[in-house]
Parts: sequence; C-alpha cells; structure tokens
Amino acid sequence: MIIERSILNYIQKEIETEPKILLLYGPRQAGKTTLLQELLGRTNLSVIQFTGDDLRTQEIFGRADLDKFKAIIGANRLLIIDEAQRIENIGLSLKLIFDQMRIHIIASGSASFDLANKVNEPLTGRSSTFTLYPFSYDEIPTVPPYASNSERMEEFLRFGMYPRVFSLPENEKENYLYELVNNYLYRDILSFEQVRKPKKVLDLLALLALQIGSEVSTTELASHLSISKISVEKYLDLLEKMFVIVNLRGFSRNLRKEVSKSSKYYFVDMGFRNALIRNFNPLNLRADSGAMFENFAVIERMKKYLHKRQFANFYFWRTYDQKEIDLIEERQGELKAFEFKWKDGQGNQKTASEFTQSYTNSSYHVISPAFFDEFAK
Repeated sequence: MIIERSILNYIQKEIETEPKILLLYGPRQAGKTTLLQELLGRTNLSVIQFTGDDLRTQEIFGRADLDKFKAIIGANRLLIIDEAQRIENIGLSLKLIFDQMRIHIIASGSASFDLANKVNEPLTGRSSTFTLYPFSYDEIPTVPPYASNSERMEEFLRFGMYPRVFSLPENEKENYLYELVNNYLYRDILSFEQVRKPKKVLDLLALLALQIGSEVSTTELASHLSISKISVEKYLDLLEKMFVIVNLRGFSRNLRKEVSKSSKYYFVDMGFRNALIRNFNPLNLRADSGAMFENFAVIERMKKYLHKRQFANFYFWRTYDQKEIDLIEERQGELKAFEFKWKDGQGNQKTASEFTQSYTNSSYHVISPAFFDEFAK
C-alpha cells in the first residue's frame, strides 16, 4: 500500500511553476526515493536521475564542466540527484546547470548539514528546502478494525514510524530497526571526520535514549563519557543535523523564575530509539512508557507543521520552583501549552494556571492517546 506523503503536493506545485532548485532533506529510509518516484508519475517533465552513492555520478558532478553537463542532461527538463551530499562541489555544479540551462533540479540528502554546507552559498536565492521525516501520524490511513489510529499507539511507540516498518510482520520489525541503526550510524554519522571517537557517540546516544523527557546537562554528559563538553556539544549538533534527535530549549520571556538555558533532546523516531537500547517490550512491562509517549507527541506535533509547510516554534517550560510543561508551541502570536499523559489525567492545574496567567495569549491542553487525533492531525 502506497501512503501519500503530505509534502508531495507542495513539491509538485513547485516544479509546475518556473524552474527552481529544490533541496529535499531527511533521514535515510524516511521515504525520499519513493516520494520522488511518485512525483515522476505526476509530472510531464522529461527526467534524468542520478545518485550520489555512485562513483560515476560523483565524477560527473564533482567538477563544474558545463559542456559535460549539457551533453549528459541533454533536453531533459528535470534533473534529480539523490544523496547529493556525497558529491564534492555539488553546489557550484548545480548553480552552473541552473543558471545556464534553466531546468528544474531536485537534490536530496540524508545529511542536512553536509549538503547545506555544499549548496547554501552557491544557491542563495535559487532554492527551496523541504524536509521529509518518517511517516507522520496524520499520513497513516485508518484501517479496520481500528476506528482511530490512536488505538495503534502502542505499536507506534514500540516500532516507530519508518515506512518499511509498516510493511513487515511484527517478528521482523525489530531486526529491520537494528539494521537501520547499525547502517545509519556506521555508514553515515560515524564516517564524518569530525567524529574522532565513534564509540563515544554511541554511548552519548544511549545516555540520551535513557533520559528522554528530562533536561540534559552537557557538563554531566561530558563527565559520564570522559570527553570534553565541547565534544559533547559538537556530537549533539551532528546528531541533530543527521535527523536522529531534536533539541527543545526552555521557553522564557525573561520572567526571573523561568529556566531558559536548559535543553531536552527527543528522538526523531521511537523505533530507532528503542533499537538503540535494545528494548521492544510491550508497554505494560516498561517503566518508560510515559516518556515514550511524550517523545512521540512532541515529534508528531513538529511533523504536523513541517510536512504541511507551516511553521511554529517549540519549547518546554520550567520554573525554578519545579513547575513544568512538556511542550510550548508558539505560532501566529499565540502560545499553546501541552501536557502529555499516557494514562488519562487532568494535568497540574496550578502549573496550568500560573502559565496562562503569566501569558494572557496562551491556552493549556492535556493530551492522552484518546485525544491524539485532534492534536496531531
């Protein structure tokens, strides 16, 4: 079953207008290649495709040679290069092709920072950027016997939202996720020159996986790992730009009692996180189900806006007297505060009252699985 991605229509509209360079970012296995194939079925443009994993492609586009580009691309009007971050000087080559040939170009990559470093400056004013994460909650169609996808919440929390997971029987999901973690980490993340101690990155991820939903101290992480705080910060930044984790900062409008300099880290996919700690147990056997639901909810809210080309700022909120709210969403001048409860509950009314009184343009909501449809769609 093909599940249509939310950003497909937006990309299609872009290539139906005047030529532009589209940059498509996202983790490996999130569905970028499938998305592009679906796009090809919707366009009348003549297409030529390459992958940056291929040595010949790296040779062709690694040097800005207009005559060679014209000979290879010919009369095609859409150029697609997958895993473009693997090609040296790709930004200059795409700029030359676009400026001289005025064709549509789509370059995709699983390393946002690496591809961005190679294309941002050369492509200023010529490109649009899209990000594709694994399936979002609202993209998955409801199928009988389920009346709502919220009834599948435990499945989502255990095995995550990578597209391949949905086509596998349960006894094969774990092996796929273990392989994904190993290939993703060793092939991509740990291959970069700035990672001098690969084992420390794995240990860092394991520490983060065991404290999702908690504030993270880079000083404490550095102490646990016996490396410098600067190295920890560098690795965290790398993991974020490789779509493994996201950073949530503390919300503050300079009220003296608010904590604003701390961070929380959440995993982009729960299946990936569970594979890291090698734990796919049912939730009734786990002590981290509440933290898992919080992680899942935060990421799904972010996906909701990213995949629909809408934008919001996200934070958590805590005061020095330990009042805390899981997620603060700032959008169009309004603040929405969300508390996530794996089991139905009322939330902390004192905390809710203090926040809404401090910020008159705010509202407070308690989200449990039963109310997840409205929250994530």
